[in-house]
Parts: sequence; C-alpha cells; structure tokens
Amino acid sequence: MSEFEPKIVAYCCNFCAFAAADLAGAMRIQYAPNVRIILLPCTGKVDALLLMKAFEDGADGVFVAGCMEGECHFVEGNIRAKKRVAYVKRLLEEIGTNPQRVEMFNLSSAMGGRFAEIVEEMTERIKELGPVEADGEKGPVDK
Repeated sequence: MSEFEPKIVAYCCNFCAFAAADLAGAMRIQYAPNVRIILLPCTGKVDALLLMKAFEDGADGVFVAGCMEGECHFVEGNIRAKKRVAYVKRLLEEIGTNPQRVEMFNLSSAMGGRFAEIVEEMTERIKELGPVEADGEKGPVDK
C-alpha cells in the first residue's frame, strides 16, 4: 500500500500570497507538489461555500493565504477571509470533520520561503489526520 499523499487546495490572493508562491518557484525552493493553487484577486472573495466545495471535490485540506493583516490591497479582504475560515472550521466540526483541515495564513509577496513552509506544514498536518473519511470522520458532504 502506498503512503497517503494529501490533496491540498490553496486559495491565494494575487498581490501577496500568489506572488510569494511565484517567488518560491523563482528561488527554486522545494515543497510538496500536492498543493493546487487557485488565484484570487483578494482573499475577501473566499466564502464558506467555496471552501466546502473544495472538500466536496476531493481535497483533504484547504488553506487560504492572503496579505498581512492591515495591509490588504482591498482594505479588509483578508479580515473577512479570516472570519469565513473560522466559520468553516465550526461547520467542519459540526459535521464531524476535523477543523484543522482548513487554515488561514498571512504573508507578504517577499515571503517565498514562508509560502513553502506553509505548504509543508499543511501537508504534514493532513498526513497526520489522514484522508477525510479516515478514523470515522464523515466527509463534508454525503456522497
């Protein structure tokens, strides 16, 4: 049996997190290849349905990465995203899924190394938790 490789979806803002991911690539920093980056104009565009849909589509973990708090290009987008991520954590807990599967991170465009660390951190976290339906966890959506 092969080792579990989690599927992780990363919703990244255009100005900071996506630029940090791009910088990590330009710097040739190695990180797990199991993350799928989705570019957003701002993390303020993230809503609970979008995050839950990622789980429905087979993700084992999801993270939202935006600008540093107080430095959002759209003023409060990352603050709204942080609240929505907290709400999704509560939803996951209510349906019997570990809320540690979703997280919010803040970073600047110059933090390519930190982006790679976040991917590794989330990969290790999800590997420890196992697939969504492992250990009696219910999937986010009945199939």
